[in-house]
Formats: sequence, structure tokens, C-alpha cells
Amino acid sequence: MRLNNDFFFTSTKNKMSHETKIQNSQLPRGSSSAQNIVDSEVPDQSQQQTISVTSQQRWLGKTNFVEVRSFWHIFRSFDRLWTLLVLGLQILIIIAWHGLESPLQLLDPIFFEDILSIFITNAVLRVLQVVLDILFSWRTRGTMRSSQKLRFVIKLSLAVTWAIILPIFYSSSQNYKACSARRPKNFLGMFCLSKYMVAVAFYLTGNVIGMALFFVPAVSSYIETSTWRICNILSWWCQAPSYVGRGMHEGQVPLLKYTSFWTVLLSSKFIFSYYFEIKPLVEPTKEIMRVNVNIYEWHEFFPQVKSNAGAILAVWAPIILVYFMDTQIWYSVFCTIFGGMCGIVHHLGEIRTMGMVRSRFCTLPEVFNACLVPRSSPKEKKGILPSFLEKKIFKDLGKSERHDPTKFALVWNQIINSFRSEDLISNREMDLMTMPMSLEYRSGSIRWPLFLVAKKFSTAVDMAANFTGNSAQLFQRIKKDNYMFCAINDFYELTKSIFRFLVIGDVEKRVIAVIFAEIKKSIQNSSLLVDFKMDHLPLLVDKFERLAEILYSNKQGLQYEVTILLQDIIDTLIQDMLVDAQSVLDQINYSETLISDNDGAFDYYKPELFASISSISKIRFPFPASGPLKEQVKRLYLLLNTKEKAAEVPSNSEARRRISFFATSLFMDMPAAPKVRSMLSFSIVTPYFMEEVKFSDEELHSDQDEASILSYMQKIYPDEWTNFLERLGTNVKSEDIRYWASFRGQTLSRTVRGMMYYRKALRLQAFLDRTNDQELYKGPVGTEREQNKRNIHQSLSTELDALADMKFSYVISCQKFGEQKSNGDAHAQDIIDLMARYPALRVAYIEEKEIIVDNMPHKVYSSVLIKAENNLDQEIYRIKLPGPPIIGEGKPENQNHAIIFTRGEALQTIDMNQDNYLEEAYKMRNVLQEFVRHPRDQTPTILGLREHIFTGSVSSLAGFMSYQETSFVTIGQRFLADPLRVRFHYGHPDIFDRMFHLTRGGISKASKTINLSEDVFAGYNSILRRGHITYNEYIQVGKGRDVGLNQISKFEAKVANGNSEQTLSRDIYRLARRFDFFRMLSCYFTTVGFYFNSLISVVGVYVFLYGQLYLVLSGLQSALLIKAHHQNMKSLETALASQSFLQLGLLTGLPMVMELGLEKGFRAALSDFILMQLQVASVFFTFSLGTKAHYYGRTILHGGAKYRPTGRKFVVFHASFTENYQLYSRSHFVKAFELIFLLIIYHLFRKSDGKFHVMVTYSTWFMAMTWLFAPFLFNPAGFAWHKIVDDWSDWNRWMMNQGGIGVQPEKSWESWWNAENAHLRYSVLSSRIIEVLLCLRFFVYQYGLVYHLKISHDNKNFLVYLLSWVVIISIVGLVKLVNCASRQLSSKHQLIFRFIKLLTFLAVVTSFILLSCLCKLSIMDLIVCCLAFIPTGWGLLLIVQVLRPKIEYYAIWEPIQVIAHAYDYGMGTLLFFPIAVLAWMPIISAIQTRVLFNRAFSRQLQIQPFIIGKTKRR
Repeated sequence: MRLNNDFFFTSTKNKMSHETKIQNSQLPRGSSSAQNIVDSEVPDQSQQQTISVTSQQRWLGKTNFVEVRSFWHIFRSFDRLWTLLVLGLQILIIIAWHGLESPLQLLDPIFFEDILSIFITNAVLRVLQVVLDILFSWRTRGTMRSSQKLRFVIKLSLAVTWAIILPIFYSSSQNYKACSARRPKNFLGMFCLSKYMVAVAFYLTGNVIGMALFFVPAVSSYIETSTWRICNILSWWCQAPSYVGRGMHEGQVPLLKYTSFWTVLLSSKFIFSYYFEIKPLVEPTKEIMRVNVNIYEWHEFFPQVKSNAGAILAVWAPIILVYFMDTQIWYSVFCTIFGGMCGIVHHLGEIRTMGMVRSRFCTLPEVFNACLVPRSSPKEKKGILPSFLEKKIFKDLGKSERHDPTKFALVWNQIINSFRSEDLISNREMDLMTMPMSLEYRSGSIRWPLFLVAKKFSTAVDMAANFTGNSAQLFQRIKKDNYMFCAINDFYELTKSIFRFLVIGDVEKRVIAVIFAEIKKSIQNSSLLVDFKMDHLPLLVDKFERLAEILYSNKQGLQYEVTILLQDIIDTLIQDMLVDAQSVLDQINYSETLISDNDGAFDYYKPELFASISSISKIRFPFPASGPLKEQVKRLYLLLNTKEKAAEVPSNSEARRRISFFATSLFMDMPAAPKVRSMLSFSIVTPYFMEEVKFSDEELHSDQDEASILSYMQKIYPDEWTNFLERLGTNVKSEDIRYWASFRGQTLSRTVRGMMYYRKALRLQAFLDRTNDQELYKGPVGTEREQNKRNIHQSLSTELDALADMKFSYVISCQKFGEQKSNGDAHAQDIIDLMARYPALRVAYIEEKEIIVDNMPHKVYSSVLIKAENNLDQEIYRIKLPGPPIIGEGKPENQNHAIIFTRGEALQTIDMNQDNYLEEAYKMRNVLQEFVRHPRDQTPTILGLREHIFTGSVSSLAGFMSYQETSFVTIGQRFLADPLRVRFHYGHPDIFDRMFHLTRGGISKASKTINLSEDVFAGYNSILRRGHITYNEYIQVGKGRDVGLNQISKFEAKVANGNSEQTLSRDIYRLARRFDFFRMLSCYFTTVGFYFNSLISVVGVYVFLYGQLYLVLSGLQSALLIKAHHQNMKSLETALASQSFLQLGLLTGLPMVMELGLEKGFRAALSDFILMQLQVASVFFTFSLGTKAHYYGRTILHGGAKYRPTGRKFVVFHASFTENYQLYSRSHFVKAFELIFLLIIYHLFRKSDGKFHVMVTYSTWFMAMTWLFAPFLFNPAGFAWHKIVDDWSDWNRWMMNQGGIGVQPEKSWESWWNAENAHLRYSVLSSRIIEVLLCLRFFVYQYGLVYHLKISHDNKNFLVYLLSWVVIISIVGLVKLVNCASRQLSSKHQLIFRFIKLLTFLAVVTSFILLSCLCKLSIMDLIVCCLAFIPTGWGLLLIVQVLRPKIEYYAIWEPIQVIAHAYDYGMGTLLFFPIAVLAWMPIISAIQTRVLFNRAFSRQLQIQPFIIGKTKRR
């Protein structure tokens, strides 16, 4: 930020210092704005010394918007949504309360007047919204323009005025009833207008204008972007003036689409809410209000409250929360339905299996040429109807070039070769899948790959041998199957060509020529079945099969057998099959030869065919070792000897998936491909920090417990390892093994290999663009082989390289490369090796150097671009930076500083755990055409691409994450892009309009904390600046995800933290306020709204249970149920027993099932879904719900958002009990124990029947058990006894270790406890107050339960509750006493210390005995006391944590820490006990391992050694 702009002013030192203190006192210590100011705006000391005036300059602050931590941001940003929900709830309650049975009854004056009261509520909400705007903008008052201050004053005045006027007119509208009484009771007589109605009409004037503009988005956009004074005034009134957020309206058609969607959804939601949420509670509410409860089971503070308001609140509160949350559920349902329909329209899943690929393979060359081959002539612009007819109806009537399979065959073979180089297929499978290319047979029919036709030939042989009809009918049946006809024709041409080379004797040549002539004549005359006896055909084919096998082996010693086979073949044809063999016999008889005998006499002799005479060979064998003939023999051999089913080729599931998707994508709507010279150029940027580049030899071959990474991968990918050994043979090197393993992990090597496929694809496409048909049969590979022989080929290769480099560049932004290189880190050398392996690869990094300027050290920062030269790094460019570039989380700056080294119009961002495929790289120029195919005002600025999650096969947990992520990146983003038009940037691999984003702040926002989810802000920024974001499913990029529960939870915690920071951000505020209403709904429910609704769904559980706790402990439930039984009020009893909420986490699977159905078929999807449930997928999703809710709510309230490194490890391992407790103690375990306490108390004191109790609590018990034991259920070897023993020792060691400065949380409970509660130290005052108020709920247990103790003798006096606090104080005192004695006496006076502990124990036991004898204290009372005092103690601990800065230096802090230690130790022990019990039974561990690694077991993988071995290495 420059010092001469309007954000700074000059002042004296003293004044600056004073005002700085004022401003710092106003900013909350934990707020993101304060953190941003501290982190990014305060210059370092060296910069202060170089700028003399810096000490007299200071930043005035932010303008228009300041991030303040508050949940009110949800209402402030999305006030229109909450207004709709609140007013809708009011209308539904009014309708249900009046019991309307017909919509016409709404016209009744009384009912209509009550419904019009919603506008009073609307006016109050408007006041609240304006007040929130003023409060949240209060800190910008020093920099706010006077026009903005005037705007706030006018808005507040108008809002308050209407909030006063409308209630006044409403209360004075009683004369409306008299007016209606005087009017006749007809239809028109009902329209007697009152003053209140007139006031409402004036109040709605602005809304009517807004609604009119809503349906004309072009006018709205013009008003927002125009420079007219009247337009500026209208824009000023609607929104604070800013450069961004103007003219974001969509066109008329998209507007109608998403408006229709939300209209249907909201109608369904309100109808459901009325009939199943609101209406069923109205009658019970009326009954509750009529019941008079005078006797309570505790001390009631407000016994005179009428209508049982507490009971009504307990019943209605969870219902209202569900009402506000269930729109998210409806969105999931409708997204599933409409997203699936959109997928069907876009041909998704049209080819799902290899069977479908085979059936439609014959159409692939045509659609390939139409999509991926540039047109030879420029495309003429046509009208809508002609282009539709050409594309949809008359598409088969195109030019002949569309049917030419040559280019498709070349590309297909390159794809198959890439499969082989990746070891997805074997050599045999490659031969079966390769599409032959030969100039000799180009004019004939298409020669399909053998995996299509191999089995068809044997089928045709059997059909011909057993056919009973005539030849014409046989030909007709064969021609119906294109592949069968191709197989027969292929066999005919191959044998003809091979015989032409094999047979060199004149007689033999004539005989073979006559036989082929007879066959051809019979085919032309349709008399094949007449001229040949086809029942001997299988025998003939068997002989050909043996001949092909010998020819393929090509061994010199088999020449005699070849001769015998040729003779047998000719004999079978002449003697057994050919009906009229005279012509062939004439040729043989004509071949009498004059030879001499041993006596020197001459005689005529008829030699055997193909036999050698006088060392003169009649056949040419063996064949040349290479050349076209070798390929023909191989094809014939495979055609005749392929016995496996065609469905088994390829056998690798990944290869099958990739082929199926590639075939499907060719039928999708994609832009026509331009020539490489004409395509847009693009670059790729990959941010890299410290992750694995490639596995080292030490990592791969570490054989502890037989659990090295290499052995693990050999078991996970056995077929690929076999193919790898087959490909390299005996020449396997250590470096090759390193790369093979690295290409199967989440490493940088895998990403670079995949991205460099773009360059390979561009070279081939450039070759196809410029070469003629003759050169196509040689291909770029063949051209390169002959470059030493022909200069033209050398120049062509050089030209292709130059063209590919001009259109494509790849830059890896290695933030720490300079530091790694200077430290001798192996990662630096691995990166250099990558650049040497891929010469077009470039690496950018940030270099930090310290230089001496004026005898003072000064740090200089530079962005450096390097390449590899002779296996060394060579600098290309260096750009000096003005200061340290890392001001935020690191990754955004790492990306942004490298953009300057990229080229072209487009920029693709690729993360280092991604992959790419050659077949997808061929479609890149089609994707780039998306930037130019749309109208100018709808040109996309970000192209979203589909992702495939390739880590789903590691474990069932990885599969759950894979399915969940796949559903989001497919059906979710598809629906967000169209019709909702709210898709943003959710990370890599999106493609950016490079120039658009370079001139608008880059592709990532780098402010610390607030931009934790840096990727999504690029989408926000693009939309706010009138960009458009699309989503394209015809191309996919691989993506890796975390595979362990701890890593997944850290990732979800990071995303939840990021969404909470987005809630506070100006970007979400501007989007929500500037979108039209329905687009705002789409934005809310697909961004921060999802996490807020997850929080509401969890809070709803607690609200319901605490409401039930109030009812059962106060005695209201008992009184109301007695009344219900007496008066037979079933509705009241049902209302008190209904749980009234749904778990949102279980419904996230709906889009996943739909996407699986589209891509795999619904039968396979159902099978996968059932298997997921057997693998306890519902446990995983419920656990994830708790993760999202905890981190989203805590971050908004207190801050603490941070980047959580997950470590993209491939091998799953056992996590210790201590690690799980550290990670999940506060987010899940504490909350689960609270639920269990609530459920136990409800069970002990409930008055309802058992069936109602089960209905109420079953899902809550499931949630509590899930939150407690899911980390151990999904923990590999979690129930292995030897691991349990190790975990117990580690747990006790961690609990007992002393903390302090320098001790990591992983080493000591004390350090972890301090770090876990550190966010409270920096929380603002309002958040601390809210935290304290939330903690008060734990005192309800004690207050309610002490009155149910038998020792209290039904005394309801408040003194009973006060006396219970004596127990709390006594416990704290005893803890303090023991703690002081331990500190002062345990080391020197051990005997005295033990005596004090003995006296304390005896005093406690004596107290229990006296209470039992004198006051009738029972065992049940002791249980109830535990249920009462344990929550109270926990609540006190939470409160003192909030107050820690005020009390931690007093003597009371030490016993508090001891009590906290006891609580954590107790919780850990309670968790550990059932796990240890289950670990005693070996079958439990076996079942758990089978559930976690079901796919591994399907591959006969013994997973246990790998889990244990990985753990020990840790």
C-alpha cells in the first residue's frame, strides 16, 4: 500500500501514538481485521529505517466493511432469506391456528388482517438489518464518506418510522370489521380497505419496483453500471458504492430457470412444513395452554407464568430450528433429481461399461473426427434450425472426412501406448487393443482392435459350420454384426497377405491363387455353402491356428512343421471342403517336373506341395524379425488364439474406467477443435511446499514388519506391478522402481507426468494438422526415428516441439526450493531430476538473500525461474520483490508470485496431488474454445473441470471420501453452474482467463485467516467483477484425497474454518446483497449456509434434549401427560414424545447415489450403496457432521481458523489413542458425553411409554455412540490387543508429563490443554459473554436433580440448591488441600503427605456413612449426584477458561488445573474401557479390518502387517 494515498495522513508522533492506542483498543484482539493489521500493515524494522516518514504515517483503517466476529453476519448478509423464512413461519402459524381448510378462507377479513400482520414483522426485521449494518460499519466511521453516513441515517429513520407506523395503523384498524359488516356478503364486499392496508400498500411500493426490475435484469444491470445521476442515486440507495458487485445479473433464460427451480423447492418446503411441522403442534399447544400446572418437582422461580410458556417453548424450539434448517434438505433432494436430469441431458453415463464401449466403438471414429479433429475448411455460420438439424438429425450425412478412421486410429494407439507405459495393461492386452494401421489395406474396411473381433471370429466359424440356410442368409446374418464381418474379412486379408510372402514356389502360388479365386467367386455368387462343405471348417481353422502360432514363434527349426501344416490345409480344402476341386487339381497335375534319378536317367515326377527339392525351398521361413509382416502374423495369431472373453480386456479397472469416460465424452457437447496454431495458448501452475516429490529408496525398501511402501503397493496394485516387470524385463533399475511407486502415490512426480501429457498431445495434434495421409501412417514416433536419415523429418520434429512449447508451458511454484537447495535437501535434487526428465518443465521459487546496505544487513526477496541444463538448474529470469511476499497462509502467495512467469491466454491451476491422462489432454484445445464460443457479455472467466478421485481404493474410509467428493465435483458443481449460476472456484483444476485475473488481483487472496480457503475467493472475485464461471464435464483430471479418518477430519475442519471466515468476509456480504433473491438463495445453501445448517441440525438435538430435560425435571411432562390421559388427548402425548428433527449428515448421500446411478447404472449404484452401509458409511457421515458443526461454530465465535496440514500419505496406519483424544476430545467426545448424560437423565425421570422413548432417543443414541467410537472404529488395528497395550502406556505417559515452554502438545497433556483453549484468550468480549451464557446450561443438571434426591425429602426450597453448592466447594477445597500438600510435602515429607491423604479419604468415607445413616442417602442418590455435579464441574471449568486471563495468577488456578486433568483422564478411561474389552475378542479386530479394507481383501491382501509396520515406523 502506498504512503501517498488516501488511507494515510501525516500527524505528529504523539498524536499518532495516542490514536493508534485508541484504534487498537477498539479492534478486538482476536478479530481477523486486527490480525490482518498486525500481520500485513506493520513494516519491519529495516523498512522503517529506510523510510524516514514512516513513523509519522499510519493507516486510517478499512472503508465500508470491517470483519467482526458475530453470527449476526448470517442475517446481515442474507437478510432477505431470513425475512422470507420468518414471515413464512408466521403465515403458517396463523393459518394453522385458525384452522383454515380452503385457500378461499384467506379472503375472510379477520384472517386476511391477521396475515397482513407479517408486514409489521418485516418492518421490525428491516430495522434490525439497518442497525446491524450500522454496528458492523461503526469502525469505518473515520474513513466513511459523508454520503454513506447520510444513507445510513435515512435508512434507519425510514425503517424505524415504518416499524412505528404499521403497528399503530394495525391496532386502529378495528373499524375494518364494522366496514365489512355493513358491506354485502358477496365476493366484492370482502374488499373493504382499512388504513393499515393502505399503509401496507405504500410500504410495499419499493418492493413492487424491485420485483419489476427483477424480471428485467438488463435494466437492473444498466442502472448499476450507468453513470447517469438518477441511476447513481438509485444504486447509492440500494448498496454502498464500490467498484465491484455491479451488473452481476444473469440473462432472462438463466433467470427463469433458477427462479422456477426455487419456486418449486420453496413451495414443497412450505407445504411440508405446514402439514408435518406446524399444524401437528397447534392443537397440542392449545391444550398445553389450557392445562393449569400448580405443582412442580423443583423450585419454580416463576410459578405464576400463564399458559405454560416453558413447555410451549420446549416443544416448539426444535420444530422452529428444523423449519429454518430443512430447506437445506430440500435442496439436497432437488439437486439430486434435477442434477441427475441435467447429467442425462449431457449424455453422462451414456457409455458406462466396457460392454457399452465395444457395442458403440464403431461410432467412435466419426464422433472423434467431429469433436477432436479440426475442420479442413472454415465452418460457415448457419441459423439455429439448420445447425440443429445438421447436428442432431442429419449428422450422419457429413463429409467423408468424418468417417475416415485414420486419425482416430493413430490417437487411439497413442492412448493405448500410454496405458502400457503406465503399466495399466500388459503387452498382450496392448496388442489386442491396438488398432492396426497399414497403407496396404487402407482402402478396405476398417480394421478394428482385436479385443472387439477376436471372439467374433470363432462365433462366425461355428455359425457357418452349423448353418442350415442359404449363403445369402448367412451373409446377411454376418453383416448385421459389424465386428464379425470385420473379423472374417481380417482373417481373409491377413492369410492372403501372409501366404503371398510365405509361399515362393510357382506351383504353390498358382494353387493358392486358384483357391482364393474360388472363395472370392463363391462369395460374389452367394454360393459359398453350395461350393464348400462347411462342416469341416472348424478343423481347417484349427490348422490355421497352429500355423499362426508357429509363424509367430518364428523359429528356424519349425520349417518342416510349417510345410506339413500347409499341406494339410491345402488337402483339407481340396479333399474335404471344396465341392468342385477340378481346377485346383489341374494346377497340381500340370506341375509334373522332369528330374534325374540316381542312375542318371530322367523321369517325370509329381512333387509334394511346399516340399523342398534339391535344397530349393518352396516357402520363405523364418520371417524377418521386424516389419509390417511381423505385425500381420501377430494379429493373425491373436485373432485365432485369443480365448479369453472380450469383456476381460482390459482387466485393469482404472483402464476400463478411463476408456469408458473417454468414449462417453465424445458424445457430449464440446466446442469444435481448432488447429494447434489457432488454439489459445495456456500455462499450468502447481504450488508446491514440502510434499513428496518421489519416494526415496529408503522409504520404498524399509522392511520393518514387512510393511514397506513398495510391498504395500505391490499388494494393492498386483497387476500393475506384473506389467511393470514385463515392460522392463531384467533391466529394472532402482530409479524406475522409485518412479513406479511415486506414480501411484500423491507425489509431485505423478502430477508432473500427468500435466506433461498436454505437451505430448499437442505435438501429435500439430502433426495431424499439417501432415498428409501418407505421413499419418508413420506418426510422430516414426518421424522421429527417421530424423537422422531425412532432414525434412528433423525439421518437422523441431517445428512440432516449437509449436507445442509456444502453446503450452508448465511452471511449478516451489516456495522453499532455494532453502531446500542450500540445505542439501533431497527434495531439491528430486525437483531438478524432474526438470531433466521433462525439459519443458520450469520451476519458480522465492529466494531470500541477506545483503549489506550502509553497513546494515538487509534482506532481498526475488522470484526466480529456473530450468534444467545438463542435470543442473539454470536461472532464466529473476524479479526483485519489494518485500517479503508471504503475508498470509503461504499457498496463495506461492501461486501469485509465479503467474508472472506464465504465458498465454489461459491459466490452469493444478494442485500437487493431482493427475492427468493422455486421452483427456487431447481435449484441452476444445476446452479452451469455451473462452471464445460464448457471446462477448457471457464469456467465461473460469472454466470448471471435472475431477476423478483416484484414492478411493485404499480403504473403505477412502472410498466414502471419494464418493462424497465425486458427488460434489460432478452433480453438485454441474447443478451450481447451470441452472443456479453460482458455481465458484473450489480449488484445482479450474482454468482461468489469465488476463482477466492478472488485471484483477490474481487467482488467490492472501490475507491471513480471513482468506483461509483462498481458492473460493477467486470465484467470488470473478463473479463480483462481472465474470462468468462454467463447468465442463467432457474432460476430467485426477485428484487425490486423504485416506485416514484423522486426515479427513483435519481437512473438513479446515474447510469448516474457511467457511466460517467466509461468513465474516466482505465478499460473501457483497454477493448476498447484490445477487437477485433466488440467486442469493443458491449462493447461501451452497456455501456458508450448508455449514450453518449443519450447525443448526446439531444444535437442534441439544435444544430438544434440554427441552425434554426441563419438562421431566420440572414435573411439567408428568402433569401434562396425566392431563392427556384423563382427557384422551393423543395429539398432546405425541407432541411431547416426537423428536422433531432430522440429521443432515445422513442426507448428504443422496447426490452421491444419483451420480453413481448415472455413471455406473442404478443397479451398481444400489449395490455400492448397500455395501457402503455394511461398511458403516452412516457412522462416517454422522461423525463428519459433528466436525463441520464444531469448527464452523467455534471459529465464528472465537476465531482460531488455521491451516491444518493433513499430509497426503498413501499408506494408512494406526493412530494412537492419545492422538485421537487430542484431535476429537472437544469436537466430539465432550459433546457425546453431554448427549449421554441428557439421555440417561431423560430415561431415569421420563413418564412416557417405552415405545415413545425409543422413538425419541434412538437417533440421538446413534449420534452419541458415533461421536464417541467412530475414531476407533475407523482406526486400523484399533481393536488389536498389543496396540491397545501400547496405547494405554502412551496415554498414561502423555497425561503425566509436565508441560511448559517448549513442550509440544503431542508430548504433554498440560501443553495440549493450554493450546486447546488458547482461542479463548484472544476472543472478544461479546464472544466471551456468549460462551459463558452457553456454559450455564450445565448448571441445569444440578438445579433439577438435587430436588429429585431422596435425601432432600421432597423439599422444594431454594435452600436445597444452595446447599448442593457446599459439595462443590468442598470438593474444590479438598483438591486444593491435596495439591498444596503434594507440592510442599511430597518430596521431603512423604509420610506426612500420605497421612494427609489418608485423613482426607477417611473424612470423605465418614461423610458418606453419616449421610447414609442420618439422611437416608441411597445408592441411587449417589448416581444422581454424579449426574448432577459432573456437568456442573465441567461448566465451571469452561467458565474459568474464559476468565483465565483474570484469575490464572491466583492460588485458585492450580486446583482448577488439577480438576481439568481429572476430567480428561476420566473421559479417556471411560472411552478406553469398552475398547479394551472388545480387543479381548480377536474376532472383533478381524471384523473391523475386513470392514475397513474390504477392497483389499477382495484382492487377497493381508492388510494387518502393513498397518502395524507403518505404525512402528512412526
